[in-house]
Order: sequence, then structure tokens, then C-alpha cells
Amino acid sequence: MATGSSRPIRSRALRVLILGGTGEGFSLAQRLRNDPRFVATYSLAGVTRTPALPGIMHRIGGFGGAAGLADWLEREGIAALVDATHPYAATISRNAGQAAASAAIPLLRIARPPWTSRPGDRWTKAEDTGHAARMLLADAPRTVLLTLGAKDLVPFRQAPQHRYVIRCIDPPDADRTPPAVLLLDRGPFRLQDERALLARHCIDILVTKNSGGDATAPKLQAAREAGIPVVMIRRPEAAPAGSEVPDAAAAWDWIERLHQAAPAPRGA
Repeated sequence: MATGSSRPIRSRALRVLILGGTGEGFSLAQRLRNDPRFVATYSLAGVTRTPALPGIMHRIGGFGGAAGLADWLEREGIAALVDATHPYAATISRNAGQAAASAAIPLLRIARPPWTSRPGDRWTKAEDTGHAARMLLADAPRTVLLTLGAKDLVPFRQAPQHRYVIRCIDPPDADRTPPAVLLLDRGPFRLQDERALLARHCIDILVTKNSGGDATAPKLQAAREAGIPVVMIRRPEAAPAGSEVPDAAAAWDWIERLHQAAPAPRGA
């Protein structure tokens, strides 16, 4: 009886692809790692040179657009797709929606809530990184903290009068960035460290994306306390998804319900 009771669990293992790149996707992958009900693969686009990996099967690199992703999903027998990419990875999310529809499998997006301004914040909203850089064009020289991805730094070469402090995970290409003090670091960040960073570098203005979440939010509180203005780059419009949840815990609940609803295999 022990053998008979264990076979359905293995044969009903739900194959899940997680499009990662956020702490929520990483946490979900770790939770699936030792659960025999699931066979999960963690996928990264390959933007970060030294990515954190959750200890499950993984792949790095693109799929070749929506059609390539759909082919991969069908070839690998994937039963559920989780989009846990960064809120600004609009192209990947759009491809995920099209691929899930083509492969006729359920899609879940982990849509981390955006930050909202609080009393004492001095936010100016920008449409994109180019708009944020143009906001600095006419300003007198200031010290600007950029907490953006390496590919988002090029527009700020338009305003070379400023002293830039750039914090990112990987060193950017020198010809794609303004002259800057480079800080290579990965969140989460502590409030006391963010306060110290702003003071040590005499930061006058912070430019950031509205990524949401707790890992990098302390910089906003530190800026609020110091009266430092923030240029907040809005999120791109998200493509429609079959289901959306705000965090990894809710994503886990969704995947569990999906497994429970899956039909028993023949001969089980």
C-alpha cells in the first residue's frame, strides 16, 4: 500500500515554469524546491551577470519571444506559468501572456504593489528614464543617486554637469553611463545603511523606479527624513494576466489550488 499511495504523488507532479528576477519569484522557487508535488524550473533573462539561484532546475537566457516560449512550454510539458519578473520587464510579461494563451495553460503574475508617497515625501513623477534625465538638464550641478539597472543609465549622459552616484548589481559599460561613483550592491538594504549612504555621498536628489516591495524601500524613508527630493519613474502598463497576486505566499496558494484541481492521471 505504501508503494501505491506514493505513485500518484509522483505521477501527478505539476510542472511549473517561474519567470524570475524578483525576490518573490526566488522565494516561491525555494518553497517548491523540496515539494514532490511539483517540478519547477526557474528562468532568468540573463541581464544580471551573477544572479542568485534558488537551488532548483534553472535556465538563463531568452526563449525567442512569445512563440519560442510557447514552444518550450509545450515541449517540456509545463502545466503552469508564473510571471515573477520585475515590474519594468514589460516585454517579458507580454510574451508570457501570449505564450500561456498559445499553450493553453494558466498564467499567474506576481504583481508587487507599487510604492505610494507619504507625508513628507518630495516626489516628482517621470514617465521613463529619458524623461527623468531631461528633468535634470536645466538644474545647477547636484549630486544625484541613481538606483537603476545598467541599461537605464544612458539618458543621464545628457546632463553631465551633475555628480552621479550609481548603485546597481553589475558594473555597467563605461560608454553607457555618465561619469559616476559606482556602488555595486544587491538588496535588501537596511534603513540605517541608506541613511549613511545619503549622508556620506552628500546626495541632493534620488532617481529610482517604482519597483515596490520592502527590499529597497528604506531608501525612500531615508530620503523623506533628509528632505531629499525623489524622481520616481512610473511603471509601464502591465499586459493582462490570467490571475494576479501581490506576493510569493499568495502565489504558493494559487499553485497548491491548481495542483488539487488537476485531474488524476490514468491508472492512478
